[in-house]
Amino acid sequence: MELKRVVVTGLGALTPIGNNVHDFWTNLVDGVSGSDLIVGFNTEKFKTKFACEIKNFDPLEFFERKAARKLDPYAQFALVAVDEAVKDSGMKLDELDTDEIGVIWASGIGGLETFTEEIKGYCKGNFIPRFSPFFIPKMISDIAAGHISIKYGFRGPNYGTVSACASSTNALIDAFNLIRLGKCSIIVTGGSEASVNEAGVGGFSSMQAISANNENYKTASRPFDVSRDGFVIGEGAGALILEEYEHAKARGAKIYAEVGGGGMSADAFHLTAPHPEGKGASLAMERALKDSGMKPEEIDYINVHGTATPVGDVPETLAVKDVFGEHAYKMNISATKSMTGHLLGAAGAVEAMAAILSTLYDIVPPTAHLENIDPQIDPKLNLTPKKAQKRVVNAALSNTFGFGGHNTSIIFKKLSE
Repeated sequence: MELKRVVVTGLGALTPIGNNVHDFWTNLVDGVSGSDLIVGFNTEKFKTKFACEIKNFDPLEFFERKAARKLDPYAQFALVAVDEAVKDSGMKLDELDTDEIGVIWASGIGGLETFTEEIKGYCKGNFIPRFSPFFIPKMISDIAAGHISIKYGFRGPNYGTVSACASSTNALIDAFNLIRLGKCSIIVTGGSEASVNEAGVGGFSSMQAISANNENYKTASRPFDVSRDGFVIGEGAGALILEEYEHAKARGAKIYAEVGGGGMSADAFHLTAPHPEGKGASLAMERALKDSGMKPEEIDYINVHGTATPVGDVPETLAVKDVFGEHAYKMNISATKSMTGHLLGAAGAVEAMAAILSTLYDIVPPTAHLENIDPQIDPKLNLTPKKAQKRVVNAALSNTFGFGGHNTSIIFKKLSE
């Protein structure tokens, strides 16, 4: 069976550094930090007082008040990003077979805000079980996919993927595979997360996973830096329209990039820490390369997982060197979480867009705030410190890894006829 080619025909973004794709990319290239003091709740008693929150977002600009109340913020973010992506794709739904359009949407946690508020209400109400009838449908992590399909009438495959911070790259790989197997012609995919709340910040803080650098919160997300002390939690959504190449060509769609291949693996090592030698990360990248039929030296840029955790950054660089050998020194590597923060289940989709746009514009966004490279990291690697770098990017690889040892890698490349 000959596999079909898959391309990207639409993008949508709602991020801490831009509420649309244009602003997101411009600020990413400019090294703008999305980190600021938290405004969503009172942090007086919290160890960490900052995060990468969405700015200037009013759900009532997008939803009727009654409809907004039925949606957890993570689902609101999803619908807003998808709206941009659908419009960007130029799809004329009345001319397409919507039975052949699917939705695979990711979230690592789902409706944590809803869960938190409902339990707080239960406790304040003397433990009388007066829960909202929308509690469960607002909270579950697959409901965003359902809302998207209902809004647009998409009747193709429809589900959510959950693999912690690898969730949305899992969604992209699933979408890629279904389309190239001929199961449908278009899939709306990506991920969203809304966990900047008491439970999210408190939970990650208790694990000592997030930065507590309150004095330097603007630059606290500093992957690869010797002074890094954890990730900066973020929120938002990234949406991509993946489409079968001939289908896209027939309708005259603009094409951002072609999906080269995807790879997945498990560390099979620890609940939250990566394998210290990066074995699972190596496997995911090797499998993505094998799936794409590409050689290591054909990759020009890697958007690494790069969370700025003390235990996470070093193994990933070891994995890159293991897979790419001497070519590792000829590539650009950057961690865009230095600007967006860590969007958890939405990270893969947002970082995939960074990889795609790097191939479109031949610009590699920087690893912002990288002042002093950890001595455990090979100084010969080009980590794109502080400023974006111009170079031809024919192909880019994006890594995302998650608690539980989930590893995903996906490759995007310039379209060749």
